[in-house]
Amino acid sequence: MTFANKFAASAGAVGLSLFAALPAWAQEAAAAAPEPVVDKGDTAWMMTSTILVLLMILPGLALFYGGLTRTKNMLSTMTQIGAAACLAMIIWVIYGYGLAFGPEGNAFIAWGKFFLVGVTPDSLADTFSDGFKLPEYVFISFQMTFAAITLALVLGSVVERIKFSAVMVFGAIWLTIVYFPIAHMVWAAGGLFFEMGALDFAGGTVVHINAGVSALVAALILGKRIGYSKEIMAPHSLTLTMVGTGMLWVGWFGFNAGSALEANGSAALAMINTFVATASAALFWMLAEKLAGHKPSALGFCSGIIAGLVAVTPAAGNSGPFGAIVLGAVASLICFYAVTVLKPKLGYDDSLDAFGIHGIGGIVGAIGTGIVYAPSLGGPGGDDFAIGPQLVTQVSAVAATIVWAAVGTVIAIYVAKLLTGLRVSEEVEREGLDLGEHGERAYNY
Repeated sequence: MTFANKFAASAGAVGLSLFAALPAWAQEAAAAAPEPVVDKGDTAWMMTSTILVLLMILPGLALFYGGLTRTKNMLSTMTQIGAAACLAMIIWVIYGYGLAFGPEGNAFIAWGKFFLVGVTPDSLADTFSDGFKLPEYVFISFQMTFAAITLALVLGSVVERIKFSAVMVFGAIWLTIVYFPIAHMVWAAGGLFFEMGALDFAGGTVVHINAGVSALVAALILGKRIGYSKEIMAPHSLTLTMVGTGMLWVGWFGFNAGSALEANGSAALAMINTFVATASAALFWMLAEKLAGHKPSALGFCSGIIAGLVAVTPAAGNSGPFGAIVLGAVASLICFYAVTVLKPKLGYDDSLDAFGIHGIGGIVGAIGTGIVYAPSLGGPGGDDFAIGPQLVTQVSAVAATIVWAAVGTVIAIYVAKLLTGLRVSEEVEREGLDLGEHGERAYNY
């Protein structure tokens, strides 16, 4: 064999050996690729945030709403809130999570993972950072508390006259046709508003506009309380309302900062905004009372806190602190007008101002987020951010949410009326729903 032939044979052998080794190299390269990381700090923060949102419902919202009602309806209000939240949790794990965040879907709804099929302790959910994941059970639980509190918020407009059975029927239908689709559209990849680029950090549309508009529609269909605008219906315990307000503010840090899905700078921004927007709104509500010729009140202080929290929800991680201060102040003044001027003029009976604060405040916050996101105003938007186009997107998302919530609520409330009668009898309403619906009193003395 000549030297040339020997060289060619050797080169061929080396080439074949290298070719044969390629699969091994590919396997080693694949093995070297980074695995998704479940950060224990992020996971611990999200578990804490989930519990904080539960604090917002029980006891926070229950005490806030309960203190605003009359003594004879204290327990019924708290029971309706608690039971509605529990109903939402059960429905969420049966099919709610699948409809909102299922693996299959379109712009309006998802499907799959019903009964949490396929979810295990090893299942992972995405965060906003590539390569970082959460245990899916944590994400499921966190989003479950959002569904629970949103349904509970709706009840603020109809307490003191709606049947407990009607609350349960309405809640099941409303969650299915209103909340789950809106949650998918806003927060799930492929959802209509998500793909539009609508900014909603923690639920301005999903939670507050959704709940507030639904509350107004439900109140209009249910009708006014007996004696409304003719009898004094003052809150029976502003002390309990103040306690509930404090718990809501504390829990809201889980609601807002938790929506970053990680313990990072975005969560820190949401945290400080949840402080300062709320503080601003509380002070400006009392200032509005003073300018309107009234004394600054504890009720106004509590109302301002909630208005600020509602307004900053969509902007929590989408605004600088000074933008959040302005947004809280503006929302507080507009909500004050809606509650003290608009509602009396229109004459509707929104018992605890669920629409006046959550609906109006949510609209102001969602639209305002499109402004305060601008880097020129201290927001986290990029250098190419333009306020005009973003405002068009925000207004479109707000308008679509209003229409969807209104239509869905009409369906849900009339089905509840057909099945339960919807409203308690005049005798029960006068006696109080604590005794008439539950056979007990809040206070025995």
